[in-house]
Amino acid sequence: MTMSDPPITRRLAAIMAADVAGYSRLMSTDEEATLRTLDGYRRTMSDLISEHAGRIFGTAGDSVIAEFSSAVQAVRAAVAIQRSLDRHNADLPQDRRMEFRIGINVGDVMADGDNLLGDGVNVAARLEGVAEPGGICISGAVRDQIEGKLKFALTPIGQRALKNISRPVSVYSVDWQPEHPVASGILGGALALPDKPSIAVLPFSNMSGDPEQEYFADGITEDIITALSHHRWFFVIARNSTFVYKRRAVDVKQVARELGVRYILEGSVRRAGQRVRITGQLIEAETGNHLWAERFDRDLADIFAIQDEITQSVVGAIEPEMLLIEGKRAFRKSVGNLDAFDCCMRAMWHFSQLASEDHNQAVTLIRQALTLDPNLAQAHMTLARTLNARIWYGWSGDPVKDVSEIYAAAARSVSLDDRDPYCHYAFCWGSLLRQMHTQALAEAQRSIDLNPNFALGFFSLGLVRVHIGHFTEALDSLLRSLRLNPNDPQAGSFLSFVALAHYHQENYEEAVHYGELAVRARRPYLALRVLLAGLGQLGRLEEARPLLQEFISRQPKDTQRQFEVTTPYLDLKYRDHLAEGLRRAGVAYLR
Repeated sequence: MTMSDPPITRRLAAIMAADVAGYSRLMSTDEEATLRTLDGYRRTMSDLISEHAGRIFGTAGDSVIAEFSSAVQAVRAAVAIQRSLDRHNADLPQDRRMEFRIGINVGDVMADGDNLLGDGVNVAARLEGVAEPGGICISGAVRDQIEGKLKFALTPIGQRALKNISRPVSVYSVDWQPEHPVASGILGGALALPDKPSIAVLPFSNMSGDPEQEYFADGITEDIITALSHHRWFFVIARNSTFVYKRRAVDVKQVARELGVRYILEGSVRRAGQRVRITGQLIEAETGNHLWAERFDRDLADIFAIQDEITQSVVGAIEPEMLLIEGKRAFRKSVGNLDAFDCCMRAMWHFSQLASEDHNQAVTLIRQALTLDPNLAQAHMTLARTLNARIWYGWSGDPVKDVSEIYAAAARSVSLDDRDPYCHYAFCWGSLLRQMHTQALAEAQRSIDLNPNFALGFFSLGLVRVHIGHFTEALDSLLRSLRLNPNDPQAGSFLSFVALAHYHQENYEEAVHYGELAVRARRPYLALRVLLAGLGQLGRLEEARPLLQEFISRQPKDTQRQFEVTTPYLDLKYRDHLAEGLRRAGVAYLR
């Protein structure tokens, strides 16, 4: 280096290197499809790397190289990437699946503009070559940094001589596979605690003395659940499963056992004019210890800031390392018109009642919200969800017209807020009803990519998989949805599709079993349909007869059109298969 040369900038960094196993083979088979998959997977990887406070600095060919200031965050990002890509790969043919190998190292690097060079980078690249397809290998230096901080099992591979590296490197592989929901007790017995911090948010009490403010307290609770859910390394029980405890005196330990979680958050809301008081307390269920408690007195205009403060306080109390991504605001965009937002919250309250007249009231309120603020993404999303439910529950007077409006409203919500998983969830249903299966699948996956605790995202993924014929994969998604949402009043609908996935695999006994569970849960129309079809295939007509009368009495006017709209199969042989079972049970008028 001469006197005029600038000094070389050096720093310590965690480096992640990834590339595609068998990329040349994939390209030789179908170049365009491979590039489309690679682009989509890189988008997912980029999002997850950014979420974990990382930075991509290289993307040559099929590779991705990223820098992190924390080895813990680098390993978390790698695990999140492999879990997400594994979920996406499940919907591709075996020979078209794109699996990345990932290597991670901590070392000294040199900065050359935005690029990084040096031994720290080279070791990460060589470790990636040691990893199995879909695997993660880390150096001993990374292992030392993450010891005691992460719960992923590490398998020692031993000392390895890596190409162009002057010294042997200790190598470990990371076990990133999530526990299957069946093993956690979802189909019976006590629910096992997840392998990460788990929390349930109980409905915040309405202390206003005004029953009309009930929807406001519910909305606050739901927003806090949503905000917590965006933290990938938490396990957060879905809203509908905690709302069954509303207005009940609860034993925190019992609730935690029933939901399979370690922590409980509870609180209250008091609204008076444009002022609001919110209290919250976080309890470790096993000991009853209060880990955090706070009271917030604010103007109503500050409501989102309060929700963020509560979320960050809870995160900090459970796992301080979560604050590494400081200032993350749960992907929420500001709402410009509180009156419109108020209408939307009231509509969601009516929507959750699962009754025809309440859904009609919800539609009226949402249209009012859209008149006040046409750019409120949540209102467009809620309209799509409400109209969609009206179709599936058999309450729609014109399913074809509703399908068109559902799709338009959901598409509009995504264009207004691409980071809201509920918008992608609504767009998944809208796409499926229009039999746009590839788009529906992508929207379901996107909703989970944005929020890995999104029970409805896993439900919609299972729903789409049933209708494209991926029945085994559908069961995995549906069971994960039930684990995240074990007490949902709509559990009957979820179980209906578990039954349907078994039905199309000709596991008729299993289909009847889950159909009966679904009918007992809330007697949803869809559960009756699949239960009757299963009984019909088994020839158990005496059992089918009383159910048949109820099923026929609940049929909408245009039964055939209702059946066609709510069976959007990619291959119509599955619709015929379902109709065959129904005809055998005595539903003779379906074509």
